[in-house]
Amino acid sequence: MKHLFRQGEAGKPVLLLLHGTGGTEEDLLPIAEMIDGEASVLSVKGQINEQGMPRFFKRLREGVFDEEDLVYRTEELFNFLEWAALEYDFNRKHVIAVGYSNGANIAGSLLFHYEEVLKGAVLFHPMVPIRSLNLPNMNRLPIFIGAGTNDPICKPEETKELKSLLEGAGAKVNMHWESYGHRLTESEVSEAKKWYTSIY
Repeated sequence: MKHLFRQGEAGKPVLLLLHGTGGTEEDLLPIAEMIDGEASVLSVKGQINEQGMPRFFKRLREGVFDEEDLVYRTEELFNFLEWAALEYDFNRKHVIAVGYSNGANIAGSLLFHYEEVLKGAVLFHPMVPIRSLNLPNMNRLPIFIGAGTNDPICKPEETKELKSLLEGAGAKVNMHWESYGHRLTESEVSEAKKWYTSIY
């Protein structure tokens, strides 16, 4: 998978950066810098090309995921993380996902499919990735969700459903609401940083 890796300070987590639709592996680097400038960074580019826009998995239309492809791409990303940990010599158990929109959805899918796949997650404007699963145990897994009260793509009801599903699996979810639609704002990232700093 096309990606970039930047080594951080020893003992710091690895931030797995997952961009939104139309983004690249460069997009979330400033976000990672804001959250933890000393962490290692593994930033991945989506493999799917939707009318010239990179994505992490196919969709049938806006808001409707191609679940078969989602499952396949989730496994692909999982295997890539296993490879990257060996290639770049980092602790596989110290990976924290930072995803926006489509990237948040593939991060959520990792959590829905694999136990202990991440040490934590920052999900900006995510949806429920898939509804046909019994979720793995997420015992007190720390998750930050940034959402929009007026987000036209990720409706507030869906965000609340995702929070409920994650908490039902044992995760410890922190929610932050803003009113700027689907936009990722600096204040939202700032709240994610406060959350991150309080845990890590």
